[in-house]
This record gives sequence, C-alpha cells and structure tokens, in this order.
Amino acid sequence: MSGKTEQNDLKMLVESSIPLILIETHEEKRATQLIKNITKPNNKRLFSWSVTSGLKRIDLSTNLETLAATQTPEELLKHISISETASVFILYDFHPWLDESPTTIRKLREIALGYHKLGHTIILICPELELPSELKPVTALFDMRLPSKDQLETLIREEANLWSKSNAGKKVRTDRKTLDILISNLSGLTFFDARTLIRNVIHDDGAITVDELPEVNQAKFKLLEQGGVLSFEFETAQFSEVGGLNNLKKWLSQRQNVFHRLPGTESLDRPKGMMLVGVQGGGKSLAAKAVAGMWGVPLLRLDFGTLYNKYHGETEKNLRQSLRLAEVMSPCVMWMDEIEKGLSSSDHDGGTSQRVLGTLLTWMAENDKPVFIVSTSNDINKLPPELIRKGRLDEIFFVDLPCEKTREEIFSIHLLKRKHDAEIFDLKSLSDKSDGFSGAEIEQAVVSGMYSALAESTLLNTEILLNELDKTQPLSVVMSEKIQQLRSWSEGRTVLAN
Repeated sequence: MSGKTEQNDLKMLVESSIPLILIETHEEKRATQLIKNITKPNNKRLFSWSVTSGLKRIDLSTNLETLAATQTPEELLKHISISETASVFILYDFHPWLDESPTTIRKLREIALGYHKLGHTIILICPELELPSELKPVTALFDMRLPSKDQLETLIREEANLWSKSNAGKKVRTDRKTLDILISNLSGLTFFDARTLIRNVIHDDGAITVDELPEVNQAKFKLLEQGGVLSFEFETAQFSEVGGLNNLKKWLSQRQNVFHRLPGTESLDRPKGMMLVGVQGGGKSLAAKAVAGMWGVPLLRLDFGTLYNKYHGETEKNLRQSLRLAEVMSPCVMWMDEIEKGLSSSDHDGGTSQRVLGTLLTWMAENDKPVFIVSTSNDINKLPPELIRKGRLDEIFFVDLPCEKTREEIFSIHLLKRKHDAEIFDLKSLSDKSDGFSGAEIEQAVVSGMYSALAESTLLNTEILLNELDKTQPLSVVMSEKIQQLRSWSEGRTVLAN
C-alpha cells in the first residue's frame, strides 16, 4: 500500500474520537512525520513528550521551549487533563510508567474517558508495549506499513543517486533480475532497515550483484531475529556437491519457477515442501541445503531440540514466532532436521509435542507465503501419521545408500573439493570397495586417507583410500536390520530420490 493510504488510515483513527492510539515501531521519526501530516491541515495543536525533553509544541515553524512543569509523567498528565484546547499529544517511550505505576495508568484512563469534554488524542510511540487491561477498551492499535515493492525500488534508486553524486556521476552497476531479487529479499523490513542494507550494498563497491545477496539475507535475519529457535545457514550447497539424487534434482528443477512465481506459472499451486527419509549419512542434510542454493533463497534451520530446551513452558509460542519470522524472510527454505525428535507421537511430555504438532499443521494449512519446507528424518516410525499423509507436503523421498555410479561421483566430488585430481584415482575400484557405504562414510574415508598420506609423507592415492575403506565398518552392516526395515517401509510409500 502507498504512503498516502497509510496516512489516511491514521487520519481516520485520529478523527474517530479515539482517545488513545498505540504505534509500536522503531521508526519514531517516520511515525512523527505521519502525525504532523494529518494534523497540519486541521490546524490542530501537536505536542510531543519524552522523559528527556519534557512537553514541547511541534506543529509550529519553530519549536517552542519545553513547557514548564511537564518533565515527569505525573506533571505531563496533569497538564493534559487541565488543557482546554483539543490537541494531539505524542508520548515517546511511555511504556515503563505503564508497567510500574498504577497511578499513571489511572490518570491516563481518566483523560481517555473524558474525551467528550477535552477532545485530546494521545498517541503512544514505542518499540513494544503490552497494554494494561484498563486501557485496552479505549485504545486503538495502528500498524506502520512496511514498504511495498515500488517503495523499496524507490529507496534503491535514491541511494544509487546519492552514491552517484558523491562518485563523480558514476552509475551503480546492476541488472534487472538482480534488482528484483534484492527487492524481494528486502520485503518485511522497515523503511529505515531497508535503506540501511541498501546503502551497505551500494556504497561498498557501487554495484548490486548476485554475490552480495546472501549477505543481505543474513543481515536481514539478524535485524528480525529475536532470540528464537531459527538459525540462518549462510553456507548453502549447490547440487553439484550432492552425488546422485537425480530424481530429486529433476523434481526440484521442475518447481523452481513456480516457487518464484515467474511469468506463466500463476495458475499452478506453489510447492509447499518435501520430506527426506533414509539412512543416516545418506545426504539428506546436504540435499536440504542444496535446495536453497539451487533456488537462490535463504536457508533457515528450525532446531526442535532448542525449541524444547530453551523455552520450557513456552514451546508453542516460540514456534509461532519462528514461523512468523520465516514468513517475513520469505521466499526461503525452512529446514527441519531430524523432525522426529520434536514431533514424536509419545505422550510422555505432557502433551507438548501434540500441541507443537497442531501449531505446525495449522500453519502449514494456512500459510500463503513462499516458505518451502524441507524436513529430514532418520526414523519415520516415530513421526505422527498426520504429518506424513499426502497433502501436508508435496512429496516424500527416500534417500537410500548410493549405487555404484553415485559412489564414484561422491568420491570425485570430495577429492575435487580437497584439491585432488579425481581422474588419477581408480574411481571404479573405490566404488566397488565402498559398496554399502553412505556418502558421509565415503567422505570420511577421503579425509582419513589424507591424514594417512601426510603421516607417510606421500601423496594421496587409490591404495591408501582402499586401505581406509578396509578399516571401516559401514552402518549398512552395523545397523543392517534397521536399514532393511526402513527400506521395507518406504517401498510403495515414497519416491526414490536417486
């Protein structure tokens, strides 16, 4: 919505005989300017008060001195209660006195109830306030609008012009696609915070590039995060780092444009998410990270262990806060790792897990923001049936142990990642020797081989890697019964990821 609509909404509140208006915002200056804009045409007197400045009139061309005997909240409210000319009073950061002083609450309530005599409007501006119950019936809440896409683009162009003027007329370098992604990533921020991030991006090197977008997302997360249980995963893998999983890669590629609502995709349902089940170390977590890297969006990780441990007694509340943060960070991928640890169907936790499940399912049904869920699980039997039925998520993929060709690919990936030429290794022999190994176990064999090579003062080679594989007892042997049970469950219920 435009700034004009926001101004009209506030004007309507002020003119509706509502004695108290609460504006929760960090953008104190912008809120004050909005109030000035609506009071000036009516020639209504406008005052502002803070504990440091006292009461001042601010609707005149030059501000007057602080009015006498208005420094304390008690003096302020006494002045308002005897003032005979209807006025608007802005009170900055008044919340401490509403928490600590019943007398202040009562006096403010009396002024509000006497509106028909005095006609005063009191506007409270503070970052956050839980209104006392006595004041709720006489108070209206006003939400400051967040900038629209058009307004965000205007902010970017304003900052680009400022940079250009201070750099001999040089133009800020970017392209339309990157600009659109930046605008999308800035959504959910205030004007002040959005301008700050834009300025940081442009003034660094006079360019807006794709490489800078992850840092913008991380900075946005830090601005919005309030100590919850979501974490920002800065490093997101590309699918070139994930061996195999060809069916999964194809499935995600088909849905990428729809998720971003590119032209021509408006009639299709936006993908909601998927579940990855399978053997530990099979690449589920890496695949979850790769989705965000492939789609070019932030990756947020929801830690159910922290959810339960950190917020004892407030688990559902803080889950809701984390889900709201994910909505504001959208478009994004939300990764729920080892989800069975937080949504077990057990009744031994006083019903907390069932309430958490209910909160999550309700959000999944009602959410219309581009938040793609990737949940991973090592033990599907512990998950409640309500979560895994069709319709909650788009698909359930089974990540099995890698096949022969995929094992070769995994060896190649991890050798190249560590600056080794994969072509000089006998990848087929390594693949044959590692039958039954997970991707994580293959990676560990490469790491151990590098240590062995260093100890022997030689270069890493196929023989050293084969020896390392000989020393390892893979999970497919140690936990063969459990893996077979998992495979039996997945047959007919899931889609093979590879």
